[in-house]
Amino acid sequence: MNYDREILQILSEAGRKGLSVAKIARHVFNRHNSLFEVVAYEDVKRYVAGYLMKNSKQKNSYVEKTEERGVYRLSLSGGDPLQLLFDFKDEEKEEKPETSCEDKSLSLF
Repeated sequence: MNYDREILQILSEAGRKGLSVAKIARHVFNRHNSLFEVVAYEDVKRYVAGYLMKNSKQKNSYVEKTEERGVYRLSLSGGDPLQLLFDFKDEEKEEKPETSCEDKSLSLF
């Protein structure tokens, strides 16, 4: 039950206005709830609210409260929060088979 990455990604998509806790929780719930993985909405909302509240009170946090009650956004002064979303993976190089252009047909003469 680690939704931290999704919360930051949703807040980055929300922009400067931010989103309310309920909307962030709904987005996280929709991303994780499927036919094979059933998640309770109340559990997701409780986690999201706790995460946002805890991280918005920390100094140099990536999450901050807005002027509206219950609305959060990514902090503009705490560095670059989008750095947290980078996903470093080793890319597999696809090897293309070499196509030779030489004519291998039989000569008639």
